Amino acid sequence: MARRIKIPATKYPVERFTLDNGLRVVLTPDRSAPVVGVAVVYDVGIRSEPEGRTGFAHLFEHLMFQGSENLEKLAHFRHVQGAGGTFNGSTHLDFTDYFEALPSGALERALFLEADRMRGPRLTEENLLNQIDVVKEEIRVNVLNRPYGGFPWLRLPPVMFDTFANAHDGYGSFGDLDSATVEDAQNFFDRYYACGNATLAVAGDFDVAKATEMIKRHFGDVPARPAPERPDFDEPDLDGERRDSYTDKLAPLPGVASAWRVPDPINAFQDYLPFVVLAEVLTDGDASRLVERLVQRDRTVTSIGGYIGFMGDEFQVRNPTALLLQAHMPPGGDAEKVLRTVDEELDRLAADGLRPGELERTQARIATHLLRDTDAVLGRALPMAVLELQRGRPEMLNELPKLVGEVTEAQIVAAAATLRPERRATVEVLPGATAS
Repeated sequence: MARRIKIPATKYPVERFTLDNGLRVVLTPDRSAPVVGVAVVYDVGIRSEPEGRTGFAHLFEHLMFQGSENLEKLAHFRHVQGAGGTFNGSTHLDFTDYFEALPSGALERALFLEADRMRGPRLTEENLLNQIDVVKEEIRVNVLNRPYGGFPWLRLPPVMFDTFANAHDGYGSFGDLDSATVEDAQNFFDRYYACGNATLAVAGDFDVAKATEMIKRHFGDVPARPAPERPDFDEPDLDGERRDSYTDKLAPLPGVASAWRVPDPINAFQDYLPFVVLAEVLTDGDASRLVERLVQRDRTVTSIGGYIGFMGDEFQVRNPTALLLQAHMPPGGDAEKVLRTVDEELDRLAADGLRPGELERTQARIATHLLRDTDAVLGRALPMAVLELQRGRPEMLNELPKLVGEVTEAQIVAAAATLRPERRATVEVLPGATAS
């Protein structure tokens, strides 16, 4: 019988309550260091964008930093940095987050700032046009003028999925961005940036009673608006292999990426979790199966990685999502040969099981990453806010390392057996640049 490793559990305390306006609040105090992390997460992401408004979720993330009804443009930056803090925001498939890390004495400042823009950002023609230009420049820098830009997170979804929500370009088209109006932005805010569609999490050095009073004082009078009905983004699994390729004029070497649908991360978590571990069994570290075979022995790829979710957020994504493998190949690399080898290794794993110590080593690596990531206050505030938003269980952050350690070899073998070619979507990058 395979030996299970003992993974230490975290015991971060969790206090939860909901304000009368629908805002859900998570508090996780830790007095060991004089810092706090504040995260506000809205249940709106790339998949929520309506047709004709591609890139709007990301555009709106930028607009939320352009001032509010009570604060001028750049005031948020100045107040956080003036207190010795840092801040940012990010857009994901299923949510958008905003966050600050500050000295604990500046907690109320962060709460005021987040509550103020929750009431309403400064949506003006000037701000809208300015931020459209900023987003378009990001697309130029990160996708259009960068080798492998958008590979595979923008390139694979339209191969794998059929619905607009799952398949469209989350960065957005220039045409859609340029046609956006202030009225569109206001409607987007009114619909998705409602208190009932958001969670607030605070982690770090604070007194629970005092923090609760501050939260009620600053957020309690934000006008109540109910959360919009969230669509079901699910669609049927593939009934045959799908392939596509494109030429990247800046890429010096060929690349290939494949994806397979996995079980529902929320409603079928026990079936989903083995795929999280399987991705690491296949690609994490020099001793992993595909690195050992493709990189070290066959030398058919120069690098290979595996992960769950098109944005690599395996515990912060809803259905549908996928297990991805992506590889870069040497000059003249053969994508067909790489895929055949992947199939061979998956068949071998499904037939022969895992090697001695393979699962325990992988589980220990995953658990180490999970435990390390929660050391920082934002490493607790952000995922707890998302876990509250998507599952109503922020305390699950404490449980994840232990749950990873409970995945069995039989579950890994069964998961590997489902990764068949007929369920695979693949995109190949053809180099357009001359490799040096």
